[in-house]
Amino acid sequence: MTVRALYLCEGSSDTGLSDHIKEIGAEMGREILVTPPDLDRLPDKPGHSVRDKLRAAQRLSDEWQVYDLVIIHRDSDGNPPERRRTEIAEAVTEVCPGLVHVPVIPVRMLEAWLLLNQQAIREVAGNPNGKVALDLPKATRAESVPDPKALLKQAIATASEDRGRRLEKLQKRFPENRARLLQMLDRAGPVQQLASWQAFTQDLREALNSL
Repeated sequence: MTVRALYLCEGSSDTGLSDHIKEIGAEMGREILVTPPDLDRLPDKPGHSVRDKLRAAQRLSDEWQVYDLVIIHRDSDGNPPERRRTEIAEAVTEVCPGLVHVPVIPVRMLEAWLLLNQQAIREVAGNPNGKVALDLPKATRAESVPDPKALLKQAIATASEDRGRRLEKLQKRFPENRARLLQMLDRAGPVQQLASWQAFTQDLREALNSL
């Protein structure tokens, strides 16, 4: 059975998680077709809430009923993960009752997952052989970083060893570099130690087994 999954992410640079979703499915012998809708195409862009995004996805798609699964990314942003899980579950029940759902809830922000691959950061910075210290947290502390997005942006800048206008250009490419880092995420690496990643992958596997 091919599983059709709708993936609602927080931003366009998060779509790289689609590849990991498909690969986790492949490990279970399941083919997953992942659709991350471009809600910005709508003339009335949805709000930030899960309910708003689900309703917007319904308006955008003429084939809403074909989905077997909806995967919803919502950063915790300092909120308890269980609060986000409840928020997602209630929104799905209200907007699309009966549809199997999988929450993706990084602690604070998804950038915490991307702080754990020092070599990948050096590569997207354009300086793969650099040796300058990046002062990145260990996996046990990554989800405690107050602002992982700011730390990741600084780490890329430091890794590049660029100055002046070259550094300015690099900083402007942060969304693209962040997207690349998500695609390069090593699912067998330190990210496995993070509670939020463990919860996501376990929920995804359980959802696939239920279909």
